[in-house]
Amino acid sequence: MADAKKIKITLVRSVAGSRPMQRKTVKALGLGKIDSSVVQDNNPSTLGMVRVVSHLVKVEEM
Repeated sequence: MADAKKIKITLVRSVAGSRPMQRKTVKALGLGKIDSSVVQDNNPSTLGMVRVVSHLVKVEEM
């Protein structure tokens, strides 16, 4: 899979006030502070994690 699709995930809202599972999901994605970004593979597990915290992140295809 040398030509795997990638997505860029950016944290745009604070995790303060969110549920503990959502905080763990944000951390598992590799995000820390607001405006931090990571590039992940576009696979079902990553997309499921993004769906859980969709109100906190912005996703772009690369």
